[in-house]
Amino acid sequence: MPLKTLFLNPPSFENFDGGAGSRWPATREIESYWYPVWLAYPAGMLEGARLLDAPPHYVSADETIKIAQDYEFLVLFTSTPGFPGDIRLAEKIKDANLGIKIAFVGPHVTVLPEQSLRECSAIDFLCRKEFDYAVVEYGQGKPLEEILGVSYRKNGSIVHNPDRPQIQDLDALPHVTDVYRRDLDVRRYNVPFLLHPFVSLYTTRGCPAQCTFCLWPQTLSGHPWRKRSSDDVAREMAKAKEYWPYVKEFFFDDDTFNIQKARTIELCSKLKPLNLTWSCTSRVTTDYETLKAMKEAGCRLLIVGYESGDQQILKNIKKGATIERARQFTKDCHKLGLVIHGDFILGLPGETQETIHNTINFAKELDVETIQVSVAHAYPGTELYDYAMKNGFMVAEGKMVDEGGHQLAHIQYPGLPAEEILDSVHRFYDEYYFRPKAVFRILKKAAFDSADRKRLYKEAKAFLKTRAMRHKWVREKREREAATAAAEPAKA
Repeated sequence: MPLKTLFLNPPSFENFDGGAGSRWPATREIESYWYPVWLAYPAGMLEGARLLDAPPHYVSADETIKIAQDYEFLVLFTSTPGFPGDIRLAEKIKDANLGIKIAFVGPHVTVLPEQSLRECSAIDFLCRKEFDYAVVEYGQGKPLEEILGVSYRKNGSIVHNPDRPQIQDLDALPHVTDVYRRDLDVRRYNVPFLLHPFVSLYTTRGCPAQCTFCLWPQTLSGHPWRKRSSDDVAREMAKAKEYWPYVKEFFFDDDTFNIQKARTIELCSKLKPLNLTWSCTSRVTTDYETLKAMKEAGCRLLIVGYESGDQQILKNIKKGATIERARQFTKDCHKLGLVIHGDFILGLPGETQETIHNTINFAKELDVETIQVSVAHAYPGTELYDYAMKNGFMVAEGKMVDEGGHQLAHIQYPGLPAEEILDSVHRFYDEYYFRPKAVFRILKKAAFDSADRKRLYKEAKAFLKTRAMRHKWVREKREREAATAAAEPAKA
């Protein structure tokens, strides 16, 4: 029998979406949780294993420690913002269960394996990059010395085994929906712009795009694009429809679902007979014919990374797209009736007060259904991190999140301090959503659906609370800086 294994997306900050499914670990303006897809694969390969996704199921740290007492092996997915809390949790789990073996996985330990092991003696080993087969091999009794892609301590030193080749045969992996059905309550997962309840999964791994800020392709999944067969995806979707007849939407959370036209159209031909409502990620380079095939196969919404309304910034981050192409793509989606959730980032290299103004105006021109505005986060292992460190653009404290896990601006540029970038996030939201057209859209949605009305009210309260917290952070930082500046002449 393999080791009795617990796969854990750990409790952390309240409402923190921080690990095994989130590319942007943080506590959102509105409570949101992505599925722990990365952990679900190996959890489906080890007999007797359990996947515990603590945050959306409101499992506390104390409850997690108690649950872990019944297991021999723990696999914990960590993130850079969540790592300090995760190692404290691991130490408490080890104190309560001295015999348990603990492995950490995820981008943070992939990039900083030696530092991570030195910071926490409770970690027995960690897996770099894709960890599916590494943790399964250990759970089945293979010695660490023989497992590719792991780092561990031996005779007072830290050993890094050679990297494991990327997984090529994705069809050989289990269906994550089988694990969800066994271990998760799908009604616990909420993302504001998706229909509720929803279920998300992957059909590919990797992303050939070179965006300098993007976490997973540069750390966990890599750039080489690998795909499941369309038949395998269709089989899983047919099964998922039977598992959860009440689920309103399926979401393909690939780094870029439709990056290859022929494959997308082929997959759409297999999804169309299933009569599903689904959504996915998309680049603005997707052409009209592909979008049309997607719409006809049941696609409802696209998450689109516009990032900026300034062409030079798009070049600086190697986005591989133009402002004009983004305009045409958006027009195509509107023509087809595809809903867009647009993602924008403030504080990318080249950002100024003028480019922020341009991006806000660009977003209003596009007029997509919903938007998300983030501050640029430079995660270790990304090209953006190296750029910010090399040029001295990281704020001295370097904190990514506040005490509640909410994003803080930790990059600033000459003439554009971090607090101004953070303050611009709220100006962006205000200017976008308080337009008559946007207000009418929200009110119309609420008027025709009582469930939507309750959801919108709850989300509005959460958003305004987070907004007030960030305004307070900006105000206090400016007051501290003003006090410091006033004290300097007095000292002189």
